[in-house]
Amino acid sequence: MKFVIATQNPGKVVEIRDILRREDLELVSLAELGITDDPVEDGETFEANALIKARAACIATGLPAFADDSGLEVKALGGRPGIHSARYGGFKGDFPKKMAMLLQEPELLASPDRSACFTAAVACVFPDGREFTVRGECPGILAYEPRGNGGFGYDPLFLLPDLNKTFAEIPEEEKNSRSHRAAALKEFSKRLDEYLPLEKGK
Repeated sequence: MKFVIATQNPGKVVEIRDILRREDLELVSLAELGITDDPVEDGETFEANALIKARAACIATGLPAFADDSGLEVKALGGRPGIHSARYGGFKGDFPKKMAMLLQEPELLASPDRSACFTAAVACVFPDGREFTVRGECPGILAYEPRGNGGFGYDPLFLLPDLNKTFAEIPEEEKNSRSHRAAALKEFSKRLDEYLPLEKGK
């Protein structure tokens, strides 16, 4: 069955395909379908924003679609940047600049607590209106400076305490076995099994 990955982020497309390996699904990206429009993500939760993207992709393509919305939640900052992670600082992209800004947040500098959590919500939408969401989390701490050259986004700042390495310092395969997105996609795959028999029976 063909499913649309509702993201314009090529890094996410690669990561999702690496994590979600199912022979019964043909995963196509928006770019591969020639769709470049981005819906306005004005939801107040990760789930709400994931649904906005999945619904827009489903409407645009007429195909089942799923999207993830994810972000970095820092305890000392009251959960910021959270759902605004991609646009933290008032702009999109340039994550080295975003990470530098984050490390200089007064509340973070004043706090001994560097606890953080990567959170991902995945939303799935079918053309007949059925939809569901799932969530995955990965706890960690903030490094004092970016470390490593792998991954994307805030990965160089997100430290896994048991390894003393950031997501950007570990092999992609290991990251994809323990990340927030991996946890969410694992739940997504389980829930999807409840829906696909109905879809195939049409």
